[in-house]
Amino acid sequence: MDKKLVIIPTYNEKENIEDILRVVFALEGQFHVLVIDDGSPDGTAAIVKGLQPEFPERLFLVERSGKLGLGTAYLTGFRWALERDYDFVFEMDADFSHNPSDLLRLHQACAEGGAQVAIGSRYCNGVSVVDWPISRIIMSYFASAYVRMVLGMRVYDTTAGFVCYSRQALEAIDLDGVRMKGYGFQIEMKYTAWKRGCTLKEVPIIFTNRQKGTSKMSGGIFGEAFWGVIALRFRRF
Repeated sequence: MDKKLVIIPTYNEKENIEDILRVVFALEGQFHVLVIDDGSPDGTAAIVKGLQPEFPERLFLVERSGKLGLGTAYLTGFRWALERDYDFVFEMDADFSHNPSDLLRLHQACAEGGAQVAIGSRYCNGVSVVDWPISRIIMSYFASAYVRMVLGMRVYDTTAGFVCYSRQALEAIDLDGVRMKGYGFQIEMKYTAWKRGCTLKEVPIIFTNRQKGTSKMSGGIFGEAFWGVIALRFRRF
């Protein structure tokens, strides 16, 4: 059986973390989970530690001091996974906006469908988003359209944060060279994999707005993505 690791970055997710972990561990396929917690003052890390004896050798925790950014959390997780010989590595939110059962479909797209990167896509079959304000849907949808126009990458959901990377894809990317740390990180990872010759496949999902806790999105990360995409267009690979 191949080794599969789900990376879940957290900051103040005490309302969600135990529930999401139990759902992932109940799935077929023996998924492992690495939680990367950025010093959550609400005790998220303590909840994870309390569950580790129940899920030995499957639940892991990296604690970092302070909010260091989504991109750096995933890069830490990718390096951790590669050092431990995982075959497939997943990005997933802690707040149930991504349906954990779709991990199986993303894995299948890579393990059996010939993809090196499988993207849980909100926009490849129209718009599949539940309980978002229309203004946020429009901004997200047209952000991906802007990326397609500038970069020429035929991916409908370039900012998706529900992704499966094969080991081959992660090894093709210079993780030390990834520059964007916020919203643009997701774009840069997909684009770099594509430019390195990896096959990207979109898997349609339904994205549901979080029901518990608060969003960590901020306006500044959109500015980084806007200018970062232009810089990506002229980067040499």
